[in-house]
Amino acid sequence: MRVTSLAPAARLTQYAHGGGCACKIPPGVLERVVTGLTGGDDALLVGGPDGDDAAVLRIGGGRAVVSTADFFTPVVDDAYDWGRIAAADALSDVYAVGGEPLMAVNLLGWPVDALPAELAREVLRGGRDAAALAGCAIAGGHSIDDPEPKYGLAVTGLADPDRLLRLDAGRSGVPLSLTKPLGLGVLNARHKATGEVFPEAVETMAALNAGAAVAALERGAACATDVSGFGLLGHLYKVARASGVTAVVDAAAVPYLDGARAAVRDGFVPGATRRNLAWVSPHTDFRRIGEEERLLLADAQTSGGLLVAGEVPGAPVIGELVPRERRTLVVR
Repeated sequence: MRVTSLAPAARLTQYAHGGGCACKIPPGVLERVVTGLTGGDDALLVGGPDGDDAAVLRIGGGRAVVSTADFFTPVVDDAYDWGRIAAADALSDVYAVGGEPLMAVNLLGWPVDALPAELAREVLRGGRDAAALAGCAIAGGHSIDDPEPKYGLAVTGLADPDRLLRLDAGRSGVPLSLTKPLGLGVLNARHKATGEVFPEAVETMAALNAGAAVAALERGAACATDVSGFGLLGHLYKVARASGVTAVVDAAAVPYLDGARAAVRDGFVPGATRRNLAWVSPHTDFRRIGEEERLLLADAQTSGGLLVAGEVPGAPVIGELVPRERRTLVVR
């Protein structure tokens, strides 16, 4: 049974300069920083220069170990919900490569002189409950005194090395499915600025991508990613670039949360969303797509859905992969 979170002296989101996956280092900057610093083992199946969601290492016996870490600043003011969301986001990296999470450890930064320890406990409780839904054990972790609250998980899982979901496995002629609606970034920005709560957005972020991953693998998919801080277009660009194809998006088929368009029109656009759009624009052919639609497609999501090269039951098809054209992305 859920217990309402303790109320902090001020709203949690006011203790952070950004929120959720919108606080990521910009993708172009990040790629320059990490280029050439990964790899080094032939058993590393996933997790090299393409920037996959998690690392996958073959360990023999028809098994592979999956490893990832994800943490971020408060995306909502409710401590328990933030814990659920952050844990779901970290677990999603395992699902995005076709793995099953087994164990996680907490990663916590907390302003011990500014916020009560009881509030931190609520964050950890939310993470524990999300992990329990995934059948994933929580075993301790690491914490630091930090002026900005931060929370997430380092997750270990298992996968079948012959049934992985990879960024570089996209093939021409395959449809693209999206398993959660967009709009989380702009709604979270509105929440941070006004305190208005969006329950649909909270439950969307807290929902696990476990079922979507299983369905993708059952339908024979080999290529997927989760949609988080780099936005739909940013993550799709990485897929198309790694796979040597062009991704075509049917903008009218992309689902959005209620209130997302209004949030953009009212000016609640995260800086990360604008940086995402600037990053992908040189590689994108926008055909009669206005600024509002472009921002929504590049919106920095937190704990978004899976973007799968293939059809997933119940998920809308939002485009397709085609042979490489002049631009890596086409939005029509």
